Parts: sequence; C-alpha cells; structure tokens
Amino acid sequence: MRFIFLIFKRMTTVNLSDYDPGRVPSASEIRFGIVVSDWNSEITMKLLIGVINTLKKHDAADNNIIVKHVPGSFELPLGAQFIAEYDDVDAIICLGCVIQGETPHFTYICQGVTQGITQLNLDYNIPFVFGVLTTANKQQALERAGGKHGNKGDEAAITAIKMAALQRQMEK
Repeated sequence: MRFIFLIFKRMTTVNLSDYDPGRVPSASEIRFGIVVSDWNSEITMKLLIGVINTLKKHDAADNNIIVKHVPGSFELPLGAQFIAEYDDVDAIICLGCVIQGETPHFTYICQGVTQGITQLNLDYNIPFVFGVLTTANKQQALERAGGKHGNKGDEAAITAIKMAALQRQMEK
C-alpha cells in the first residue's frame, strides 16, 4: 500500500516539461497538425507555444507544423478530423483547456472531447494526441501551461513525436 501511495505522490508533483531529450526521436521528417481551442486562449496559446518550441527543439521544420484554430475544446475532435482529411500529417496534437465551473457543463465537454479524440485514434491510422487541460480552476491551468508544473504542450509534443516515430518504425 505504501508503494502505491509513493507512486501517487510522485504523479501529483510531476513537472510536465521534464523528460529525457536523448530518448526522443528526431522530428525532422515528421509533419504535425495542431488544432488549438481559442476558448481560454490565455492558457491555450501558452500550450501552443510549448508544443511548437518542443517540436522545433527536436528538429521539426516550420513548414512541417500546421496550426488550425477552433472556437472551443468541444470542437477539437472535428477540427482534428479536418486536419487528418485535408492535410498530409503524421500526428495531430489537440490543445484545449476546460475549467470546472458551477454547472455540469464541464463534465459534458470533457467527456465529449475525450471520447472524440479517442475515437479519432481508433478510426484513423495516425496518432491524435490529447493535450487538453481539465482543471478545477484557472490557477491549476496556468500552473500546467508554463507554470510550476511545466507545460502540458511540451508533453503533447513529445508524445506526438514518439507516436509518429513508432508508427514509422512499425511500417518498416
């Protein structure tokens, strides 16, 4: 039981920007689509900056990074599907932020986005990365968009690179 507690404690204090760069494949030949929600833009634009900086850190070319905007997080799955259907990309990163309010709206949006992105992963032959913050308040979101917990955008970019590289490896 103590072991489980220690794992949980470690998980709750993790910095999303901490990773071993030596274990990340080169992104030089990978083409990325990014769909970002304009709702809570103070947070989502920080996530976007994290994604782009991390992709470039791993050699992604500017012309291999396509960014599209949607009004809110609920629209992320359809925006991601549009990118998959109309652009030639190897991975799609979905960025959004849903902050809990006083109504059940939070639950419905989070469920819809999660199910939508999950379904895209099953329906298409490319990775769709979940880079959506689902927090209790704005402060928690800011802490995960470049604050004390790092930037979820960094984590989403690393996931996209690794999953696209895995797919290429499997296709050989």
